[in-house]
Amino acid sequence: MDAKFTKNEVDEFYMQIGKKVKEYRIKNNMTQLELSYAMGYKSVSLVSAAELYKNKKHFNLEHIYKISKIFNIEISELLPKK
Repeated sequence: MDAKFTKNEVDEFYMQIGKKVKEYRIKNNMTQLELSYAMGYKSVSLVSAAELYKNKKHFNLEHIYKISKIFNIEISELLPKK
């Protein structure tokens, strides 16, 4: 099976995940720095860049797993709906 997808689709996928993370972070009254610390990082740079997909920085599967645990939600809640 030949799956067809464009670079723009992948970029949009990562942007939508960043938006979802930001929504849950704000809903939980958490700063980017607080989320970074909760994920085990000492800097806000990952969260701030990945929420905006700045310089193509994005959340990976480990990040998404940790974020789902922090917010006590299913991983699927952070993924775009098809």
